[in-house]
Amino acid sequence: MIPMKKIIFGLLITLAASFTMNAQDKQMTDSESFSKWQVRLRALVVSPDESATIEAIGGDVDISTSVIPELDITYFFTKNIAAELVLGTTKHDVEAVETAAGNIDLGSVWLLPPTLTVQYHFTGGALKPYLGAGINYTIFYSADEGPVADDMDYDNSVGLAFQAGLDFDLNDNWFLNVDLKKVYMNTDATVNATTALGATVVADVDINPLLIGFGVGYRF
Repeated sequence: MIPMKKIIFGLLITLAASFTMNAQDKQMTDSESFSKWQVRLRALVVSPDESATIEAIGGDVDISTSVIPELDITYFFTKNIAAELVLGTTKHDVEAVETAAGNIDLGSVWLLPPTLTVQYHFTGGALKPYLGAGINYTIFYSADEGPVADDMDYDNSVGLAFQAGLDFDLNDNWFLNVDLKKVYMNTDATVNATTALGATVVADVDINPLLIGFGVGYRF
């Protein structure tokens, strides 16, 4: 016969192993039980930090600030690591200032700058700050040349983006959001002004806007 002590010891070992495996399974389940998707809708202030090198006539550039609605979609690979795609389009008035020909109204242009960032989210509590960095591709379209130029052309742009933000949980699904981004944009703008100025002028323009967003989000 098997001694009673060995039977009791075996049962204790079995129970301990079972408890350990259950605890590990629970820990793994808890680590995987996070919302992988979230969307945010923000009101976004787009404030250019512009500068330009304008050939022939010199001067600088002034680009207007714009306020737009913006949508972003975020996917979480883990509780802390996520990727965010930002979608929005914005219209800006453009003026060449302090040139040899004075200030020149260059009309307006639309920008479509989809931006993809990789983020680190700090967890714990209702306040959840995050940091991110990534890349944007800016498409310039529907340029209005204004009253002076015969035609305006902008080259599309690729640049870096840096991000810092804060989510504030209202419940398990809904949250408020504040977000700051610095996006680096550069374009070569070609101004065909042969009628008014008798020349075609090329400008190397840095736009580099600061994006300030306030909004609401939903995770699922």
